Amino acid sequence: MNVAERAGAARVFQPELVVSPDVETMSRQALRRILDVITQKPDALICLATGASPARTYALLVEEGRRQPELLQKVRWLKLDEWAGLSPDHPGSSERYLWERLLGPLQVRPEQYFGWNGQATDPAAECQRMAAWLARHGPMDLCILGLGKNGHLAMNEPAAALQPGPHLARLTPETQQHPMLAETGARVMSGFTLGMADLLASRRILLLVCGEGKASVLARLWREPVITTAFPASFLWLHPRVTICCDRAAAAELD
Repeated sequence: MNVAERAGAARVFQPELVVSPDVETMSRQALRRILDVITQKPDALICLATGASPARTYALLVEEGRRQPELLQKVRWLKLDEWAGLSPDHPGSSERYLWERLLGPLQVRPEQYFGWNGQATDPAAECQRMAAWLARHGPMDLCILGLGKNGHLAMNEPAAALQPGPHLARLTPETQQHPMLAETGARVMSGFTLGMADLLASRRILLLVCGEGKASVLARLWREPVITTAFPASFLWLHPRVTICCDRAAAAELD
């Protein structure tokens, strides 16, 4: 791992960048890294993002689980975030996304999974519930993330300050139009999410980025190792074990 030293400043780490020709190859590269973690630690705690970027990776992970059922029997799964107000069976919820694409097909047992309750009536208590669970069962061995077009990670949106732990985040207008919501007509103003300190406490981070729509934000992340709350993804430069898997379309502006 290359490490850049800044005089009088914290260490800045160079992420591993893996550029693939297409989403299929990118997803297979991501799968290999997930399996590396599980092979090294069969009861690994893996945090799961939702959205378009990890979808094919999860499909490949299901295929691998069916080929080697014993491989995933002890893995623990954690939901990264959830849209506030959506029921678990809502077609736009992260809960339904994960159970339909990954957890259900893998026949994950209840004790192997922990997630947010998007319909929690006491947000502070729900955040404390997540924080307490992480304190008992963490840290995460691998955190799978996507990259928002405005640089958000999970639902940590650009702001004057970022929350370190689990919290209810106010969503930007752009995030409120996320495809998971837009395609189902859901109107969501906020979301439950792990905080930046939670993400950085993960032993490894896997950032998945695909599509030409993410080219400019990925280029900004890669070219500007300046940490700012106005661009939450920049905090990844502070983590020693980040792998970025992207397709050629997302990498178009890196040359």
